[in-house]
Amino acid sequence: MRKALLPLVLLSSLLASTANSAENKIRAGLWEMTTTSDLLKLVPQIAPDQMQNWMNLARQNGFEMPDIQDGAAMSRTCITQEMADQKNPPYLYQNQSGCTANKPTHTGNKAKLDFVCSSARLSGNGTTEGIFTSPESFSGRTEFDGVALGNPVNEHADISGRWISASCETVQP
Repeated sequence: MRKALLPLVLLSSLLASTANSAENKIRAGLWEMTTTSDLLKLVPQIAPDQMQNWMNLARQNGFEMPDIQDGAAMSRTCITQEMADQKNPPYLYQNQSGCTANKPTHTGNKAKLDFVCSSARLSGNGTTEGIFTSPESFSGRTEFDGVALGNPVNEHADISGRWISASCETVQP
């Protein structure tokens, strides 16, 4: 089960960013995403050298491993004004994660999309839903049922995001 952690952490973090433009009133700039799940609670049990290997693997595939503490992964993402103005979510890193989004919908402040993952590391189906409580914050949930690194996975993650600043600093969109 621990081997399944990296793909699911990355998937949760990346899918969190897909909820970012459910409503065109979202604020552009730097956002902080927090993902919590039962799998993330296992991180303290992972040997430091194994965790470093996963971080290196993530970097090789174009990802930055989020900071993980107390069962929560925290990451930052940049939402450009163009992304904020889109009615459909920007599917950031979709090709790199091996997942594709289907049936994205948004109504008012709610967004939902189904996704299918079909890569050697991650395969299965899931759903992401998000609700914007304001142009500067949202919360949501991701459900996934499939296989990660050869291990069966039926997992959910709770996601929240908050706008931090208009400047993205060194974080790229």
